[in-house]
Amino acid sequence: MDNPYIKQFPHLMENKKILYVHGFGSSGQSGTVDKIREMLPAATVTAPDLPIHPEEAMELLRTTCDSLKPHLIIGTSMGGMYSEMLRGYDRILVNPALRMADTMHEHGMTGKQVFSNPRQDGIQEFIVTKALVKEYRTMTDRCFDGVDDDERRRVWGLFGDMDTTVNNRALFFSHYPQTVGFHGGHRLNDKTLIHAVMPVIQWIDDKQEHRERPMVYISIDSLRDSHDRPFSSAVKAFCRLFELYNVYIVVAAPSADPSYMAEAQRWIDEFINTPAHNHVIFTNRKDLIYGDYLIDPSADNGAEDFMGTLIKFGDDTFKTWEEIMEYFERLGGQ
Repeated sequence: MDNPYIKQFPHLMENKKILYVHGFGSSGQSGTVDKIREMLPAATVTAPDLPIHPEEAMELLRTTCDSLKPHLIIGTSMGGMYSEMLRGYDRILVNPALRMADTMHEHGMTGKQVFSNPRQDGIQEFIVTKALVKEYRTMTDRCFDGVDDDERRRVWGLFGDMDTTVNNRALFFSHYPQTVGFHGGHRLNDKTLIHAVMPVIQWIDDKQEHRERPMVYISIDSLRDSHDRPFSSAVKAFCRLFELYNVYIVVAAPSADPSYMAEAQRWIDEFINTPAHNHVIFTNRKDLIYGDYLIDPSADNGAEDFMGTLIKFGDDTFKTWEEIMEYFERLGGQ
């Protein structure tokens, strides 16, 4: 594979069914669908072409869910709006257009439109009228109906920090707690897929399989240097460890300087981002952390009494992240 952002996850969602719900003016033949299939070769990905009229689209999606019984639904933009209303399934909503009529009005999505991808029916153009916009408004008024605690645990919202088309993160968060920001815009590109969507798919797959991965704790001082930049290969190593282990970042919690914690979180959001979502621990007592491995440049703050295996970053055995990764590759996820 020549594209650095295309990577296969051969055992992720193995023998499972994924329903992909496309965005406005697109189709099930989009490049995104091809990329998901390429990244998840052991899964079956179904992506129907949605009718333009929202009631017809919802009827198609519900019929598809009844027959397919997908293990996961991924919806982007308008598809995220539809996916939110498909109750009873694990779902990932990427930049969901939860107020689709407003989005259509604000961005001039009326009049003659051209589909951005080929459709199975061969239609290339469609017309958006005021009546159709009203249909979408009526449909989105049903968003969040019947949301209970089980639904809140089954839905993830992913929101790009450079999305200039839709900004529904606060609205989503008022109903669902699992809200994640990622570095990117509105469209779901290859980089967003591998760095934002795939980590969430891994969490969902682990939950479905009741899979408990060994735990690796990494001190933030093992990830960034004195110039506040990541050590060589640190981010790459973190992402690789994430695929094999349950990884947490450990940050000191100095009572005299609480701004340190906020600054550390900012750094993590900038350089690690989605894989570190809710995986940051602030503590001055590393000996109280329960887990399998701790990667730390010192033995301070209880690190020497960590109950698992202490890996001292920077010592003669583990001078670089490449040496640490060689060690973990030999372990093979154990």
